[in-house]
Amino acid sequence: MEKKIVILGAGESGAGAAILAKTKGYNTFVSDMSMIQDKYKQQLDKYDVAWEEGKHTEALILDADEVVKSPGIPNEAPIIQKLIAKGTPIISEIEFAGRYTNAKMICITGSNGKTTTTSLIYHIFESAGLNVGLAGNIGKSLALQVALEDHDYYVIELSSFQLDNMYQFRANIAILMNITPDHLDRYADSMQNYIDAKFRITQNQTPEDAFIFWNDDPIIKKELEKYGLKAHLYPFSALKENNSIAYVENHEVTITEPIAFNMEQEKLALTGQHNLYNSLAAGISANVAGITRDDIRQALSDFKGVEHRLEHVTRVKGVDFINDSKATNVNSCWYALQSMKTKTVLIIGGKDKGNDYTEIEDLVKRKCSGLVYLGLHNEKLHEFFDRLGLPVVDIQTGMKDAVDAAFKMAKKGETVLLSPCCASFDLFNSYEDRGDQFKKYVREL
Repeated sequence: MEKKIVILGAGESGAGAAILAKTKGYNTFVSDMSMIQDKYKQQLDKYDVAWEEGKHTEALILDADEVVKSPGIPNEAPIIQKLIAKGTPIISEIEFAGRYTNAKMICITGSNGKTTTTSLIYHIFESAGLNVGLAGNIGKSLALQVALEDHDYYVIELSSFQLDNMYQFRANIAILMNITPDHLDRYADSMQNYIDAKFRITQNQTPEDAFIFWNDDPIIKKELEKYGLKAHLYPFSALKENNSIAYVENHEVTITEPIAFNMEQEKLALTGQHNLYNSLAAGISANVAGITRDDIRQALSDFKGVEHRLEHVTRVKGVDFINDSKATNVNSCWYALQSMKTKTVLIIGGKDKGNDYTEIEDLVKRKCSGLVYLGLHNEKLHEFFDRLGLPVVDIQTGMKDAVDAAFKMAKKGETVLLSPCCASFDLFNSYEDRGDQFKKYVREL
């Protein structure tokens, strides 16, 4: 009797998991509560995978031997609760894909810096001529690549939601950038639940594996002991201190293990303190993987950066416009504001995930000349920021009005920064859609 796999959610990861399941001979069914994008329907049809959209037909789902769940579906969803009650195993697409490849896995998580670090590691590996795939939250789904391609290495960006449903998967190199409050709405407002989810990246690691982490993160430091980690530890920090094997000293980026490496800090393509951490984590990963020092230096110096992450759009009448739409939490916005060299008009707002804005209060006071609230529900922003006495504009209509308002507010020599602190789903399809609209309307000014 062939095993039945049901895939819930038919986005990038769901469609990929379905194609892998089908090519491995499973009876495969895909169900999505929303409408499925045409490109994914075409993929599913091409491989003759049965699918439904706009509903979950329980009779077709509850008889599954195993379920692959999209990371976007919360455990509270009624269909998930019914599967849990039945004892049906529920796994993530990454967990499923990991069963069918012996490739080395380089996995990156953290509240902030994941995408840049993942992209940078991929850039180093690819530039060094390795056969490498990019997967997880960026790139093509891991399952699709395992089904149709054959890579020796995968560089995978992992959210806490993906890690939640990973059990046997093993990261050969695991990277934990930082842990700050995010998505607490999905973790019963418990910071500890969120921390435990992030540390799942280290599960199943052996003494042959590497765990790379930011040594100055108070939460990581405090929690490290608790997990009884078997992997070799590679802590990094901005300055040389307490056991860090990578740091900056006398304007030199230094990595001491496993192979001594150094390069001038000013040659790094990415600037700013947060990007220093991204470069250190990427440099250690490449070093551990045995990539030559020259290749690492070259790739760290010619990396082009990530779209929607502190992306300079253009200058209009002496005002610079920066697209940081990827800042979907407060800590991301903190990094963005910290790196601003001029007075800044900040566009902030969207779907709030239980945000505490206290973290950016001082930076807003010091660096901002005005605020534009962009969202359907801006009450919380008014409540927190209005008392700072800065000029404020409330926009509930969309990006064009927000860009116009910010431009009107900004003086020559200032910067308009879109760094929303929030998810985008109240007014936009995604943070990419939000950033693309920002760039479009800025260029039309």
